[in-house]
Amino acid sequence: MAPKTKKVAAAPKSAAAKAPVTKDTRFEKSVRNFGIGNAIQPKRDLTRFVKWPKYVRLQRQRAILNRRLKVPPALNQFTRVVDKNVASQLFRFLNKIRPETKQQKKARLTAAAEAKAAGKTVDAGKKPIVVKYGINHVTALVEAKKAKLVVIAHDVDPIELVVFLPALCRKMGVPYVIVKGKARLGTVVHKKTATALAVVDTKPEDKNEFAALVTVAQANYNNKSDEIRRVWGGGIMGKKSNDKTIKIEKARAKEVSTAHLA
Repeated sequence: MAPKTKKVAAAPKSAAAKAPVTKDTRFEKSVRNFGIGNAIQPKRDLTRFVKWPKYVRLQRQRAILNRRLKVPPALNQFTRVVDKNVASQLFRFLNKIRPETKQQKKARLTAAAEAKAAGKTVDAGKKPIVVKYGINHVTALVEAKKAKLVVIAHDVDPIELVVFLPALCRKMGVPYVIVKGKARLGTVVHKKTATALAVVDTKPEDKNEFAALVTVAQANYNNKSDEIRRVWGGGIMGKKSNDKTIKIEKARAKEVSTAHLA
């Protein structure tokens, strides 16, 4: 029987057989150093570190205070604005009875003056049906019970300008609504802002639409006067205050539960 021969292991591949890897220095990765005087810092959201203008800071602080502090019912009622659908319907109606612009008035008076100079008789026509604006004018219309619907802005500053108007409307039996906001009311009467508008008369074709708006106003505001006079606002704390309150309540509950063991 022939003797067994041992198998010899294969020789390892030489390192010299591998092809050398050449790096392209044009695309070589370079680690950036963001220390002082080195690479430019990456863009970050610096909103929290911006020093905002004073009017922005004031309006934000006012908004937070209105949430934190207890707000009496007379002021809290201005947070109860009509919903979006009713507001859209209301402004669609108000745009039908907008007053004339300065250009339209100038053109009308110019045409009347030219007709008068030519010896023609100028017919003034019927008084146009337009929405009334101006807090003094609106107040006088409500006191005389001539206003059929009053629209009040929710964000008038100072609020004392209109704080009496809802109570006056309730006393005189005039339907009223509170809407967002004074700038949107201003667009109806070609002004920057308007505190309140009053509807005195309507066109015959818009009577049904106006009657629906009056019904909504009475249901949401005039008929809920007792509720509006009782409901306070504010008292909404932030996350830190709420967490602290929860922690104190848990500690008190733990003391009560372990009191009988002492």
